[in-house]
Amino acid sequence: MEENLYTSSFKGNIIGIIKIIIFIILIIPVVVYIGNKYSEASTENIINTYNEKRFAEFYSIKKNTLDLVFVGSSHSYCTFDPLIFNTELGISSYQMGMPLQHMDSTYYTLREVLNCQNPEKVVVEVYWDMLDEDFELKNATTLFQVLKNKELEEEYIKNVFPIAEKVKYNTDIFRYQADYFAFKNNEYKKKIENRFNVSLKGKQKQEGTEQYRSLGYSYCNYNMLEDEFDKTNQFRKFDAKNWKESPEQIKYLYKIIDLCRENNIELIFVTAPVANVSFGYIKNYYLIHNRIDEIAKENNIMYFDYNIINEEEKLLTNSNFRDDAHLNHSGVEIVDYNFIQKLREKGVYPND
Repeated sequence: MEENLYTSSFKGNIIGIIKIIIFIILIIPVVVYIGNKYSEASTENIINTYNEKRFAEFYSIKKNTLDLVFVGSSHSYCTFDPLIFNTELGISSYQMGMPLQHMDSTYYTLREVLNCQNPEKVVVEVYWDMLDEDFELKNATTLFQVLKNKELEEEYIKNVFPIAEKVKYNTDIFRYQADYFAFKNNEYKKKIENRFNVSLKGKQKQEGTEQYRSLGYSYCNYNMLEDEFDKTNQFRKFDAKNWKESPEQIKYLYKIIDLCRENNIELIFVTAPVANVSFGYIKNYYLIHNRIDEIAKENNIMYFDYNIINEEEKLLTNSNFRDDAHLNHSGVEIVDYNFIQKLREKGVYPND
């Protein structure tokens, strides 16, 4: 009797295992299919397209011919137009900023820059929202889509990725999920808006041009929408007392400092301005400014905070912004010419 029970239990276990195996065999093609769909959607993302053009152009530049490189988040490529710097200073510069570029990604981007170029100076755009999160998968995958250095990618994954994120990255259905839903959401919104000639959520359509131009720079002449002055402004309830830096991102900021020092590169920190109305909402901003300024002073690095500079010098108006946090081209010109003048005053570049 006991033998029969054992045999029955054994057969039941075998059947259970077989069912699991069959389920896995059936589900794998579905996961692969969905993953491929998600991956395809990522290539339709206009920002990813800009990144592809940015890196393709960078890789085409003759080796060791760049004098100045800009790195950082979207605030970098929405603030620094290399053409202005090249024309005014007689140098060769390039923009390598990318959306959501945290300091870990900035570090590895700079590593790749130094594999191809030996710039005398590097401007790191330091935006506080890229300093308060230990890890962001989208940030990494954005870089990996355009990086032509497999060894550097593998090093990044090994040193930066938490274990759970390594699993996600190796599964397209998770890796490109955010791209897919963002793409589909934009598709559906456009269809509804075009069919019924309305703007969803009462939001105005932005008029003007946004396009990748050259030298890594994305040109945009949009103006901030009315909603962003008030109800949709992301800074309305922002208090810097609640901001907490990520030890991981601060670690990589220091690694950027060390990397530049080892390669005899003059490093400059810049915080790009948010819209005037946005800065007015922010409480206790000095806590953020002082922290970045502290790191800069510890390492003899020049730091230009254009939120403070704009407040003191009244450089910009809300009309110089494409949205509540990024400059349009009119604002870019104002900030860039001001920055060039300040660099000349500091002796970084000679006066005319």
